[in-house]
Amino acid sequence: MSSSFPSGHSASAAAFVTGVALESPAAGAVLAPVAAAVCYSRVHTGVHWPSDVVAGAALGATLALSTRRWWAVRTEEPADVRGECDAPALPRGGGLLVLTNSGAGTDDDGITNDIRRYLPDAELFEPDLDLDFGEQLERRIAAAQPRALGVCGGDGSIVAVADSAVRHGLPLAVFPGGTLNHFARDAGIVDVKATASAIENGRAAMVDVATVRVDDARTVSFVNTSTFGGYPDSVRIREKLQGRIGKWPAAAVAMARVLAAAEPLDVTIDGRRKAVWMLFVGNGRYSPSDQVPMSRDSIGSGTLDVRYLPSKPFLSRTRLLLAAATGTLGSSTTYVCERVRSVTVSVVGPEVALATDGEVTADGRVFEFASGTGVALYRDR
Repeated sequence: MSSSFPSGHSASAAAFVTGVALESPAAGAVLAPVAAAVCYSRVHTGVHWPSDVVAGAALGATLALSTRRWWAVRTEEPADVRGECDAPALPRGGGLLVLTNSGAGTDDDGITNDIRRYLPDAELFEPDLDLDFGEQLERRIAAAQPRALGVCGGDGSIVAVADSAVRHGLPLAVFPGGTLNHFARDAGIVDVKATASAIENGRAAMVDVATVRVDDARTVSFVNTSTFGGYPDSVRIREKLQGRIGKWPAAAVAMARVLAAAEPLDVTIDGRRKAVWMLFVGNGRYSPSDQVPMSRDSIGSGTLDVRYLPSKPFLSRTRLLLAAATGTLGSSTTYVCERVRSVTVSVVGPEVALATDGEVTADGRVFEFASGTGVALYRDR
């Protein structure tokens, strides 16, 4: 080895490519020759000995891999479902009623054209954006008497149609067409042609649809998450920043900003008195369990993923941020993750706003969350 042991250039190149490969193996493979060229150049120019380069590359790759302790890699695999189930086969889409939402934010015209091409007998209707989606859908269901319901739009549109599908006992078809398509992505639905094939051949799987009953009155369905406290604000800040600084740095900045201004909420969780900064309830099982949830492992387990941040420990906000930075949330008293079938959360004090699937949907004091009976989702196997 030389006096320049190890090679810093080789370490940087290896760390960069390893980090890229963790997020996108294909992109990492494309960039690997670049890192190799950097390493070779350090030897070829006589700046380093081969041992310097090998040690530098090993050091860089190891450091990049170590970041997985606190920055989880999002899996691209679809979430697990309950299993295959029977659903009516609808050749050419006959008997399928599809709600399309042109205001969802992406190229819905192209998607609806594909639906018409692959399922020419399906009935498509676009609701009036100034009126309630649910009421318009109920009237159309009563008139058309469909055998299945479909939706082309984002998460907000999907949950409205999924709620009707559950209540009417109808299978659901999803065509992702919005700016937020978390449910479709997690369910492994990305292609209109594949979904159309599943509809024509009656291929489906059971997936969970969760509910929350507010103040023993109104019941709201959700397919992704339900939250109150600072969590909705942290998501909005993260999504605003992640295009510039990346998802995980944006998540850290968002958490710090929200916690700095947050006031703890006094609640009871299944009868246990707590003071919390925020509460998250996911439909299904999210991962990682010991870090900020970034992906969904299961959408058919019949469970809720409940997470909250207790405010009682001394210097809880500082300890929470330190635990997040060091990858020790799983053992920290400032972070709790539980998997349950139902949970009741009561707020001691004024009403709070509840957000479901990214939208503020209700104000209340008592929230009864439950994993619902689920719905048959058309999905190519």
